[in-house]
Amino acid sequence: MKEYEIAVIGGDGIGPEVTREAMKVLDAAAEVYGFKTRRTEYPFGTEHYLKTKEIFPEQAFSEVRGHDAIYLGAIGDPRAPVGMIEFGIIAKLRFELDLYVNLRPIRLYDERLCPLKGKTPADIDMVICRENTEGAYSGSYGYTHKGLENEVATQVMVHTRPAVERIIRYAFELARTRNKKKTVTMIDKANALRSQDIWTRVFADVAKDYPDIKTEHAYIDAACMWMVKNPEWFDVAVCENLFGDIITDLGAMIQGGMGIAASGNIHPGKVSLFEPIHGSAPKYAGKNVACPVAAILAAGMMLDYLGEKQAGARIEDIVVDLVRTRRITGVNTGDHPTDFLGNLVAGELRKVPARVG
Repeated sequence: MKEYEIAVIGGDGIGPEVTREAMKVLDAAAEVYGFKTRRTEYPFGTEHYLKTKEIFPEQAFSEVRGHDAIYLGAIGDPRAPVGMIEFGIIAKLRFELDLYVNLRPIRLYDERLCPLKGKTPADIDMVICRENTEGAYSGSYGYTHKGLENEVATQVMVHTRPAVERIIRYAFELARTRNKKKTVTMIDKANALRSQDIWTRVFADVAKDYPDIKTEHAYIDAACMWMVKNPEWFDVAVCENLFGDIITDLGAMIQGGMGIAASGNIHPGKVSLFEPIHGSAPKYAGKNVACPVAAILAAGMMLDYLGEKQAGARIEDIVVDLVRTRRITGVNTGDHPTDFLGNLVAGELRKVPARVG
């Protein structure tokens, strides 16, 4: 029986609560589809830092490297300096494990969840491939005359050809496997940020290797506009780090909100990280009101990545059915108790005989 080693970091705020429900569903999937998981839980987050002054010790980080996948609940707490815990945990994992693909499926399960007038599930089914290791987040920044009237702050946006090419190539390969519109849209701002011309040029070069895939181009401001006006135009989109961070949150809202949005931080073939994209919402911690659907879907993405594709697909199918039949009436904070939703999805999963083979 196949066994997967999973590193679990519940993190801050509602993170441990939604992670608990995702792990319930993971256990149910393992029972039904005939695999095992061996999970190692790590305490890292703001609470741990405040008690120990540790963020992510190197010994623990080395252990995490040896797992098959990493599952993260949420990171962030106002009791710690802004960005300290986020950069010490999530950015450390992304950069030091070279998780260059931030994969964000944006799929509408039921039109009542969408704030856009007249849009249905047929209109919103796309994937954003965000470059995850460079751009403005690469860590190249500084200050001159800090705290003085003539203070200057700089942040360098870094794009290397190998990093640009590999995420673009990933997007084209994904468009082939999705068998949807077979279209990849390049999103950049090369008309104003002239360094981003590298994205436009490399995109054109890579596209030559994929004559079966249609290509489109949009500047980031226009892409945001079209995502609201005509989301049905998008199939697979690829973009740099900062723009991807922004446009995927917009995508989360048109699919129903942060409570249903999951993501993967991936290096194909290597240990990768899966998480809901919502924040830690400390004010709701411990109240059993956070929506764990995004966390559950992230566990499904993790199973798909590990090769348990039937189990991963079934988890999403169950969520879709529960939303459309209104057994899940909403995916926002307080719509359902956190543990109720975890138990509901796990229970539905156990009703289905294994489809292994």
